Amino acid sequence: MRADRVCTRSISTLAIFTLSLLMTATAAGQEKVLHNFDSNGRDGLFPTASLIFDSVGNVYGTTSQGGAYTEGTVFELIRAASGSWTEKVLHSFNDNGEDGYGPSAGLIFGPSGNLYGTTYSGGAYGYGTVFELSPDPDGSWTEKVLHNFMNNGAEGISPFAALIFDVKGNLYGTTAQGGSGNGGTVFELAPTAGGSWTETVLFSFSDNSGTGGYSPVAGLIFDASGNLYSTTLRGGAYGYGTVFELIPTAGGSWTEKVLHDFNGGGNDGNSPYAGLIFDPLGNLYGTTAEGGDHGYGTVFVLVPTRRKGWAEKVLHNFDDNGSDGADPNAGVIFDASGNLYGTTAIGGTHDNGTVFELLPTAGGTWTEQVLHRFDGTDGQNPNSAVIFDPGGNLYGTTLNGGTHNVGTVFETRP
Repeated sequence: MRADRVCTRSISTLAIFTLSLLMTATAAGQEKVLHNFDSNGRDGLFPTASLIFDSVGNVYGTTSQGGAYTEGTVFELIRAASGSWTEKVLHSFNDNGEDGYGPSAGLIFGPSGNLYGTTYSGGAYGYGTVFELSPDPDGSWTEKVLHNFMNNGAEGISPFAALIFDVKGNLYGTTAQGGSGNGGTVFELAPTAGGSWTETVLFSFSDNSGTGGYSPVAGLIFDASGNLYSTTLRGGAYGYGTVFELIPTAGGSWTEKVLHDFNGGGNDGNSPYAGLIFDPLGNLYGTTAEGGDHGYGTVFVLVPTRRKGWAEKVLHNFDDNGSDGADPNAGVIFDASGNLYGTTAIGGTHDNGTVFELLPTAGGTWTEQVLHRFDGTDGQNPNSAVIFDPGGNLYGTTLNGGTHNVGTVFETRP
């Protein structure tokens, strides 16, 4: 059966795009819903992004809609000694011509305990923002817009992904559109002595080059040498997206190198929405939302070689067979033993998505186990990556489902 692809978010408007992927083996997992979002005019709705922990184990995230002004929220879940969780809305985004709205990405903490993120829309020019939330002594949080994206033919617009810091305290991110080539950008925000931030476009993707990728909707990662890596949703030699590296030069510019062109065929995935992770050997791992042997997406690894650049290997082909998941919109993470974990937006027994694990074997293959299949009451359509707590439990969000069918925060124990 081929399920309709789930709406999560679009390149042109924040809301929701559609995908599908599936899993194979079965494993027992214990899932618990920590929070059911409620369409009560105050709570957030439809979380699309991953979560983060603070130093005491509280959880932070974003919702793409809802809140006091219906335009999305930043929320915190506070864990009590009893094990229950209480939600607190830290900020409600407002389509007022100043604030951003529609946060599609997750958050990161800065060195001083402030939260940083992006909004896909809004701001002074309507094309998205980078924001900072600072905690106040009374327990509230104050938002500051650090950058308003402008559709001026040079700057990027529509940031979908989370940010990263470098060692100097500069912020880096991507925009899905805009730039001099109208195919999105990689940008840097550098703090100034006066408290403002200065944006520099490091690279502009072209939507008509015929070779390079465009429309980066995923976040970035650094290697030990300061090079940046990520994916583009579209473009490349075959039009189905790329894995790329940006290399800084002595003159301050950055040079792009395409590490892999997804071909959209049966032996390769296509349409990577998520970013990448490194293993200790320097190999890159990621997901594609489509393609592979069954057309429902893949988990892949790119291995650097001395003579031929990077060699891709598909570790798992998702299959819409009523058991496996389908459409992994999010990336994967490692545990301490080298196993991979992720989510699929649909598929599983109820076609509401799954949490999966991939285990490496001595022969070089990987075996998949489905840890949880969502049934709708406990969440539906997870579009974000999972994270670990110190006890080995996995945490994530679902776009839909739960008590009020507007999303959940969940925990599952492998």
